[in-house]
Amino acid sequence: MTGHESRAAALKAARERDSQNKRHRVLEVLDSLQRAGTKITFVRVAKEAGVSSWLAYSPGLREHIDAARRRQEELGIEATADAVPPQTRVSSASLKTDLALAQQQVKELRDERNRLRERLRLQLGTELNNAAASELTARVEELSRANAVLTKDLQQAQADNEALRATIEDLEDDLTAARQSLRKMMRAT
Repeated sequence: MTGHESRAAALKAARERDSQNKRHRVLEVLDSLQRAGTKITFVRVAKEAGVSSWLAYSPGLREHIDAARRRQEELGIEATADAVPPQTRVSSASLKTDLALAQQQVKELRDERNRLRERLRLQLGTELNNAAASELTARVEELSRANAVLTKDLQQAQADNEALRATIEDLEDDLTAARQSLRKMMRAT
């Protein structure tokens, strides 16, 4: 036998054991339900045994479950009987009270959720406003610095302009004087 064949045989044996264990659990649950006088259904047997309902309907188990159901019918256990012990059953008034309390709690939780949403909305708005304000403050400071630089440049340009005007006036005076002097020399000759 090769390694592959031995692994396949081991898997097949494991599946067979698992299947036998599940079938055994179904039969044990069936016996326990019969002893407790609990209404037997395929779904209940499968659920309590922890197996699929398909397995409960499979040949070899179906016959046992059908026989147990017939015995219950002969004993008079009705289809409406349930597995809830009498001490754990609750009245409809109790259920209505529980429902009303649950509805009230849901209403309170919704109100709290809405209050928290509103607080979060306001908090986010405040954060956005603060972020915008800090960004605006930074922008104003940046523009103020740029304005100070431009003001200084303007003052320098105005000073340079005045100096150039003074130079021009001096040159115009010199030119006028030179022209007059030239005219006088031309007349004198």
